[in-house]
Amino acid sequence: MTYLNEIIGGGLIGLASALPLIWEGRIAGVSGYAAGALRPNNANNTHSLIFIIGLVLGGLIWKLNQGALPPISTQTSLWVWGLSGLLVGFGSRLGGGCTSGHGVCGLGRASPRSLASVILFMGAAMITVFVRRSF
Repeated sequence: MTYLNEIIGGGLIGLASALPLIWEGRIAGVSGYAAGALRPNNANNTHSLIFIIGLVLGGLIWKLNQGALPPISTQTSLWVWGLSGLLVGFGSRLGGGCTSGHGVCGLGRASPRSLASVILFMGAAMITVFVRRSF
C-alpha cells in the first residue's frame, strides 16, 4: 500500500503545483504565497490565503485519516527555531523563491535558475548536517 500512497502524494503535489501555473501564471512556492498572504494590499491575497489554508487543512486531513500526526522530536531551543525561520525567510527572498518553488515547480519547468538554486540549497543543507553532526 505504501507505493500507492507515494504515487497519490506525488500526483497531488504535481497537481497542486500545476494548477496555479495554469490558472494564474504563478509558481506555487510556499514562501511566495506566505508573503502574499501577509501583504494587505496584494491583489492575489485571496489566492495566497486559500493556498496557505490548504496546507493547514492537508495536515488536519492527515490527522483525521491516520489518527495522529507523525511524531516529531527535537532538542533545539526556541531561539534557534526562530533564527532558523528568519534565515529561511531571508534565503527565500534572496534566492527569489523557496525550496518548493524552485525544487518542484522550477525543476519541472526545466529552469536553469531553479537548478542552480536547488544545487546551492541542497549543498548548504548537506554541509550544515555534516557540520552539525561532526561537532
